Amino acid sequence: MMRALRLAWRYVVHHRFKSLLMVLCIALTVSLPIALAILLASFNQQIVSRARATPLVVGAKGSALDLTMHAIYFRTKPPGTLVQGAGQPVGDLGTAIPVHARYTAQQVPVVGTTLDYFDFRKIGMASGPGLARLGDCVLGARAARRLGLKAGDSLLTDRENVWDIAGSTPLKMRVGGILAPTRSPDDDVVFVDLKTAWIIEGLGHGHEDLEDETDENLVSGREDGVVTARATVTNFIEVTDENAASFHFHGNFDEFPVTALIVLPRDDKGEALMLGRYQRDDAPAQMSKPIDEVQNLMQLVFRVQKFFNANAVLISVSTALLLVLVVLLSIRLRAGEMETMFKIGCARGTMASLIASELLIIFLLAAVCVVSVVLVTNWYADDLVRSLLG
Repeated sequence: MMRALRLAWRYVVHHRFKSLLMVLCIALTVSLPIALAILLASFNQQIVSRARATPLVVGAKGSALDLTMHAIYFRTKPPGTLVQGAGQPVGDLGTAIPVHARYTAQQVPVVGTTLDYFDFRKIGMASGPGLARLGDCVLGARAARRLGLKAGDSLLTDRENVWDIAGSTPLKMRVGGILAPTRSPDDDVVFVDLKTAWIIEGLGHGHEDLEDETDENLVSGREDGVVTARATVTNFIEVTDENAASFHFHGNFDEFPVTALIVLPRDDKGEALMLGRYQRDDAPAQMSKPIDEVQNLMQLVFRVQKFFNANAVLISVSTALLLVLVVLLSIRLRAGEMETMFKIGCARGTMASLIASELLIIFLLAAVCVVSVVLVTNWYADDLVRSLLG
């Protein structure tokens, strides 16, 4: 047997191109369905666990799935914006955590929220004091590595439209700290206070004190102690200790926009009552359960997976038939070689043993490739799925 394996190995090495093609055909046919199954299992585990950890979400009326994916991953666009006061039907039945995710900083989502969000997701600080004032931001672990920033550095938000010169001015934010890794989408975003998000949107601003200003180019009028500034007044693009007190907002906070509300019900009864309130025709927004939306999505994914599984079976059968054809043609091409071996005294069983040994080596090499692909996929599956979801 060892002599047959040695001769078979020599043959495989000599015909390395044909052998490599056979190994790759077998390895790809076997490993791709397994790798796909691993990725789908990781996708299902991550998306379901994230959705199950988020009891309810409120958003503008439209696609409940889009709202869910926006509220828990911050990447997809929401059905629309709603005012913060749309959470009033929650009342004392639960806690509403606002989410404002419309802007980016160096292509990283900027998420405006409150400190309740960090308590809800159990996110701690790895370094830095955190959100100490207006204009501060904290970075998720992977976002900090991607941007190469640390506590004390600065980060400039992106323009919503680079061609709109008259649009909102980018805000230069101070990095207040880096969040501890959570192995979740929270690692890939920049968090700011909700009021800072409204400043980015242009609903709040700061400028020099005009109380004692007499320049008519800066002040258009005074009435009942209220100073009306002209458009020529330059707003600050950075919040500092010196100018923080000058930042202010015009309007009612309840009328300011958010893109979603994460709602934490007090109990099951409160959840049922809130769902009923938001199902009314005159409700200001829609409420959905993320786990229901995600499970509906996964049912569709698993139906598609059945199609791929059937396709994988057909490809496996085709590959097996192709390998049989290659072996049969190889035997015919080696007829002269076999005749020579018979003449020098080799039994017919020797040639069968030699061909079986060649196939064994091919399958062993293919198995090594399959195991390698599976191990690499299993190792990087969670990170790859998180990058796709993020």
